[in-house]
Amino acid sequence: MGCVEDLGYEVLLSMASFRECRKYVEKHFKEVYYVDPGFKIFEKRIIGVPPIALGIDGDAVILPYTKPCHGTYLLRVVSSDDVVMVQKKGREKP
Repeated sequence: MGCVEDLGYEVLLSMASFRECRKYVEKHFKEVYYVDPGFKIFEKRIIGVPPIALGIDGDAVILPYTKPCHGTYLLRVVSSDDVVMVQKKGREKP
């Protein structure tokens, strides 16, 4: 995947801070995992202020994504394979 636009995502928050994204994930999703900046998902490295919270919602991953010159968004992306990868590599508590 070369571009986030190819993911078929849903925007949950736009123009948000890293803290706002983390708080939203922690409040709205029961299954939350924490990763460090540089964590690779969808062939992209996540940037942000640690701990970076990723939510799991069925077969979807909820993640912050920063688009240069556009800001940070919280995205919902359906991908069963990446859900399993996050569950294996993420930490349950920061």
